[in-house]
This record gives sequence, structure tokens and C-alpha cells, in this order.
Amino acid sequence: MSSHPFAKHLSMAPIRPPAGKPSFQRKLVKRPPSKGMAQKIAAKAPVRHPDPVTDTSDDGDIGMNARLAALGLIDAALEKRSGFDEAVTRGDFLALSESERGFARALALLVLRRLGQLDHIIEQMTKKTPSDAVCALLRIGLAQIGFMSVPDFAAVSTTVKLAERRSDTRPFKGLINAILRGVIRDGGMMMPVASRLAPDWLYQRWKAAYGDYDAGGIALMLTEEPATDLSFKTVADLEQWRDALEGQAQGGLSLRSALRGNIAEWAGYDEGVWWVQDASAAVAVGLLGDLTGKVAIDMCAAPGGKTLQMLAKGASVVALDRSRNRLKRVEENLARTGYAAEMHVTDAEGFDDPRAFDIVLLDAPCSSTGTFRRQPDVLWATQPSDIAKLADVQHRLLDQAAAKTKAGGSLIYCVCSLEREEGETQVLAFLRRHPAFAVKTPGFALLQHLGVPPESLKPEGWLRLLPHQRPGGQDGFFIAHLVRQTG
Repeated sequence: MSSHPFAKHLSMAPIRPPAGKPSFQRKLVKRPPSKGMAQKIAAKAPVRHPDPVTDTSDDGDIGMNARLAALGLIDAALEKRSGFDEAVTRGDFLALSESERGFARALALLVLRRLGQLDHIIEQMTKKTPSDAVCALLRIGLAQIGFMSVPDFAAVSTTVKLAERRSDTRPFKGLINAILRGVIRDGGMMMPVASRLAPDWLYQRWKAAYGDYDAGGIALMLTEEPATDLSFKTVADLEQWRDALEGQAQGGLSLRSALRGNIAEWAGYDEGVWWVQDASAAVAVGLLGDLTGKVAIDMCAAPGGKTLQMLAKGASVVALDRSRNRLKRVEENLARTGYAAEMHVTDAEGFDDPRAFDIVLLDAPCSSTGTFRRQPDVLWATQPSDIAKLADVQHRLLDQAAAKTKAGGSLIYCVCSLEREEGETQVLAFLRRHPAFAVKTPGFALLQHLGVPPESLKPEGWLRLLPHQRPGGQDGFFIAHLVRQTG
């Protein structure tokens, strides 16, 4: 895997950004050469080093360390799927202070969320697109000026200082300074253009699938930072803890909290009465009624929200996941909430068990394009070929799920993807292969109770939940309730 010019400075951890603004230590640093002198030096001879020379004389500056870490995180996220999650667990990132990690993570996610908008601004303000390294610096500078409570002078000066550190960006520090100060002088960021917020190939797919209006609404959700949704065991628990969590009911047993920061410090966490789960993700199990006495299998269980929902409804649950580390998260949530389930570290395709189940839940591996509000990197790391590969996996898993569903039982198929190949097309093909199954259309009263927008219900009986259809946003989901006919 190729490394970003700043990747070796990466250091950050999976924590919420600090509530206050980051502090910046002031210290004496060696004055860099003037712009003219830098150009003369750069023109003398080609750099002989395999990588551009980096000046690390001011690495003790908390502001510089955090911004360097943010650059590394952004690069990791753009290189491959799951790159961001891997980067925040590396030792060099974890070695940073808590405030540095928090600032770096917040800045990196902000750049990823606004990447299309930031690049559009850079295009508008340059005759020729700068190098990747210069664009990376401009992005973090613009993000701080436009969307963070960082003083303009600090955003400009730290970005220029980062440019001064490297031989390949040093000649462009004047350009960087001019662009950033030009945005400040002009009154800030230009209004976002919906079609420029997401990768063009994805935006065109959304237009083809949902039309211009909904495609624009989906893309504009990138400009909003999402709140945290919680699922509760019971209505009584939700009502008891609502005020302490500054919560707004979302339908069913979902609550949207206005709190920020470490969720382990929130009211009700230690009591195990709730778990983090997007309101739209909770709808899949919400379609099922009372599950007392039922036996269910969650074929791809991690991180465990749907397993917990089925347990709260009274079911006995068998939970599978191919990743031991991911299944450990399920175990931790079970322990905190006081529930128990039968756990297996296994690929669902190869799970050799003769039982048939009352409820089969398949939240299948997918492109996750519907989760971009919290994971904006998925839009930029996903490739068109990924969708076709994942659709093949979903096809096989659905066949396995059908074999596990008893007569009269329910098969819930869902994906947090906005792509039709992973949702509607997948279920249509499944019904042709398995004529014993039929789609069960949820009633209007149930959807109203769950807070599902009316437009999410499609004529075929399945649900297509789009991110902009709920006030404040939601994850994009496709959900189909399939029932095996008796007789």
C-alpha cells in the first residue's frame, strides 16, 4: 500500500472530539527561507532523496501534530475501505495526547464529509489542479476556516507551516496562503453544490435510481454532522432516561440524543438500558412482533444492535460473525445489557447446523454507502467493482438464509447500502429462486409507530429508507420482510 507524504506522522484514536477548542503551544522555530529563496533552491537541482525532505524541528507543537495526524487519517481513508478504522488504532496515532487525537479525528472526518465541496473550491480558485500533497494541505486549511471553531489566523498559519516542512510543498506555500486568505476575504465558503458533494459515479447512480430531487437530498446530508441514536430495551426505560440524555423520540424504541462526547459517561450506559443504533437500522427488527418463545439467528451479528433488539423482544438468539474481534463487541454489549446469546465465530455460509429458525436475520455485508453520515470515507473508498462483488456474496448468503428458515418463519433481509443491486434487485432474484417465499408488507400503523416516513414503503412491500427522509437524517437502508409459506 502506498503511503501519503505525511503518513508517518499519523497518530490518532477512536474518540469523540474534545468539547473545547484545541490549545496551541507557542515556541521558537527556525525561520524558513523566503519564497524567492525557496524557489531558487528548488530550481538548483532535483531532489535526490527517495521522499521529499521533511523538517521536523517543530514536532512538539500540539497543533502541528494534530494536523499531521489528520492528514494521515484522510490518506488512509482514501486509500482503501476500512483504512480510517485501521489508522486510528495504530500505535503512532495512539501515542498522541487525547486532545491531539480528538482534534485530528474531528478534522479528518470533517474533510472526508466535505471532500467534494472542498475540492470544488480548490478547482474554482486555481487555474491548474495542484499536486495531491498541496491539495491535502488546502483541504485541511479550508475545513478549519469554513467549519471549525479555529481562528482564521491559526488555520492559515499552521497550514503554511506544514507546507514549509516539505521540499515538494514548500514552493507552493504562497499559493496556499493566497487561497486560504482569499476565502477569508470573500466571507467564507461558497454554498455546497449537491452534485459535487459525492463521487460523480455514485451521484449519477443515485440520480438514476431515485431522481434528481432525492439524489440531491441524499448528497446534502453530507453537510450535516449526525446526532447519536440509541435503542432501548423497553418503552419505560426510554421514558425514564429521555431527559437525562437530552433525547427526542424517533419512533419505536429509538431515541436521538443531543449529547456529545464519550457515550460511556452518558446516563443509563452503566445500567445497560440502551445501546447505540441508528434509528433506521432499528426498523428491521421493529417489523417483527413479540418474539417470546421464538428462536432466531443473526447471521452477521456484529456489532450486535439487532441481536440485542431480538433478545429484548423475548427471542432466544444464535449470533454468528466471521470476525472474532467484531463478535467480541457483541459479547461486550451483551454483558453490559445483561443479555445472553449463543455465539459462533464462523462464516454464515459455512455454518453447519441442522436447525431451522423462526426468525432469520441477514444484515448482509454490503458497500455501506448508506452510512456516509457517520462514515464519509465509504463514499470515496468504494469502487464500482465492489458493488458487484458484494452482490454475489449477498446472493449466496440469502440462499443459506432461506435454508435456515422454517415453514411460516420470517427472513429479514437488510443492507445499509443505497445501491439497488444490493437491495431491490437482490430480493427480486431471490424470489425467483425461492418461490416458497413472499414479501410481507408492513401495515401503515406499524410504520407510523416505528417513525418510518410513508415514502419509504414501496409498492413491492419492502422499505427503502433514504438518508434525507427523516428530520436530522438517518442511515440509508433497504429492508425486506420475507415469509416462507406453509403447505
